[in-house]
Amino acid sequence: MTILRPAHATDAARLSAILYDTFERTWLPQISSAAADAFRHEDRPAHYISARGLGFQVAEREGHVVGFVDWEEDFVNALHVHSSCLRTGVGAHLMDLAEREIAKDDFTSVRLETDTFNTRSQAFYAARGYREADRYPDLEWNSGLTTLLLVKPLR
Repeated sequence: MTILRPAHATDAARLSAILYDTFERTWLPQISSAAADAFRHEDRPAHYISARGLGFQVAEREGHVVGFVDWEEDFVNALHVHSSCLRTGVGAHLMDLAEREIAKDDFTSVRLETDTFNTRSQAFYAARGYREADRYPDLEWNSGLTTLLLVKPLR
């Protein structure tokens, strides 16, 4: 059973582990070695969690945090699920929650970004009704990637 709840400060280590898991399996094969070194050296997960972590909604299974979603207004900043729980419904539960809450705040659509190489996330979002609205260079990784802006109407 999946429990959704607000993140606690005590979740920080597990949230960081989830972000590093995503980095290793999704981003590392796509980015330059300099970008990978910077990610690790700067410990970007720790900075992200410090800045926004207490606003995350987390998914917990058997007492362990296995995923989280972070949004602000109508924009989903991040959805991460640990690789041990992929394709088990955790991501869908988290996105259902985010979309409901965004709709409650009277937004008529929800936006998020993914990259063109990430076909798994594109398929997940397409099945949920998201469509490409724009594409532009991904400047975060400095690795020649292209970001997709995806949008889903809520009404």
